[in-house]
Amino acid sequence: MRISSVHNPRLKAAARLRDHAERRRSGRTLVDGLREIACALRHAGCVESLFCLPEACTSDQHQRLLREAAGQGAVCYELSEAAFRRLAYGERGDGMVAVVRCPVASLEQLASAGRPLVVVLEAVEKPGNIGAVARTVDATGGALIIADGRTDIFNPNAIRASLGTLFTIPVAEGTSTEVRRWLEQHDYRVVAAAVEAERIYWEVDLAGRTAFVLGSEAAGLSDCWKGAGITPVRLPMRGAADSLNVSVTAAVLAFEWCRQSAAHTGQPPSR
Repeated sequence: MRISSVHNPRLKAAARLRDHAERRRSGRTLVDGLREIACALRHAGCVESLFCLPEACTSDQHQRLLREAAGQGAVCYELSEAAFRRLAYGERGDGMVAVVRCPVASLEQLASAGRPLVVVLEAVEKPGNIGAVARTVDATGGALIIADGRTDIFNPNAIRASLGTLFTIPVAEGTSTEVRRWLEQHDYRVVAAAVEAERIYWEVDLAGRTAFVLGSEAAGLSDCWKGAGITPVRLPMRGAADSLNVSVTAAVLAFEWCRQSAAHTGQPPSR
């Protein structure tokens, strides 16, 4: 189907998904980029429609994605250059934007994934940080939980920063109280990253069912993540800064979990 006008109702409805409230209302989001769209197709099967600039979609990869999308029942639209500019984000030149259904992100469904590693982000505002942490979670075979989220998990910028891995990992969201209760019910050791902690992260036994909890760089963690049942740890900081970017901290902790788990079992942890 061809769309030439920037006023086309289907195009305008898709463009509204740049807005947080519309994503929440509709349960849909936009995905820019070939790698990201491929992940949505192959790991989540949630692509509803593809909007393409024909002159930019001539590669084998473009044609393969178009066939896969059509095979899953997605509707494909060819756009004029003006119409595509109305929908596309920034200066990316991949020539393809998808509308996808946001995968269900419930704690109840997360239990069935059975991942021994969980990373919890509390009140993290920047979509880029969520996406970067998702890449770490994907690399280490874990699951991601957003607690008291300040943005939706499937923000288009978070998807871009994750390189599509938000569609390859188990994800969930809830209030901090709900998330802590869920972790306790499922026997996770809860390890909180805190600059004031006495113990360095490598001094703690992290192998097995472990959840790392990280807060925003401005506010840290709420009181929900203090007290009995919580193990605070810190990264040693020898310079002027007292902490690292939350995505870097998550990577350090997650790969230390991998190292310790491998040492306990004699082999790398599997997904």
